[in-house]
Amino acid sequence: MRRKSITLQTNKIKHQTMNIVFIEPLGVCECTFHTAVAALQAQGHQITFYKDRREDEDTLIERAKDAEIIAVSNIPLRKNFFEHCPRLKMLSVAFTGVDHIDIEECRKRGITVCNAAGYSTQAVAELAIGMMIAVYRKIVGGDAITRISGDRQGILGSELGGKTVGIIGLGAIGQRVAQLAAAFGCRILAYNRSPKNLPGITQVDKNTLLSQADIITLHLPLTADTRNFLQSEDFALMRPHAILINTARGPIVNQNALYEALRKGKIAGAALDVYDQEPPLPADCELFNAPNLLMLPHLGFATHEAFASRFDIVVKNMENWLAGTPQNKIC
Repeated sequence: MRRKSITLQTNKIKHQTMNIVFIEPLGVCECTFHTAVAALQAQGHQITFYKDRREDEDTLIERAKDAEIIAVSNIPLRKNFFEHCPRLKMLSVAFTGVDHIDIEECRKRGITVCNAAGYSTQAVAELAIGMMIAVYRKIVGGDAITRISGDRQGILGSELGGKTVGIIGLGAIGQRVAQLAAAFGCRILAYNRSPKNLPGITQVDKNTLLSQADIITLHLPLTADTRNFLQSEDFALMRPHAILINTARGPIVNQNALYEALRKGKIAGAALDVYDQEPPLPADCELFNAPNLLMLPHLGFATHEAFASRFDIVVKNMENWLAGTPQNKIC
């Protein structure tokens, strides 16, 4: 029977060693894992790497209950989990956002949380541009029509070049989207909480961006301030031919407001990679009935290159924390 985990340990410096658990495989093979953790292994740390992903809390607790350092991606970890992991000192999150982690509970328990900032910047930015083109050129519908022996009659697309792209959130991903969109010949508007002096980008207020952009693309973290950032009144400001791209977090957009905006033709279309919950979505999800909507199963970050970079960052965060110089620290 194939083992579901592997454990590595040496006998060096026992009093300084940590029990490190990768409670899921994080998209890398055993060969990549062994190479990345070689330095930690040489320092004498016990390292356990689980080769299957399980999301039920009982299994997660069983895997992590004796760990002092844990690596996890986007599996939700709430208060009850931390109550069953009394030795936990450090959490290396293989994700940019940490809204799936009970950060307040980590603060109370003195658990350091570090994220994998930057690992998927290129991957998500490329997908955002790809979604714009897919909606404009009706790629998914065109494929379906071709497969039933149809032709292009009635299909008339639009070009990305010359359009005004409104970017909400000028972090690393938002800035990369701006660069890629500019290469297509787009005019770039942006809204950001704080001003940034970036060439080729005109920063405006939220309402100006919504009313002038042909394409609105979201690149915000999910916080109390950004939840329902786009609601019915915001869709009312958008141009009837505008399209919305969301590769950030689902709850940033009020789902019902988006559905109504599409159903009533207030905007021309949308493309989503994120939702109010992680896919698979429930069978009665109202968005399934929304017109002119491209839906993807949260794959913006999922590339071979991004996963390799992510694992390196996760391990480096552990090494830095053990050395007393934590980076990418959330709390």
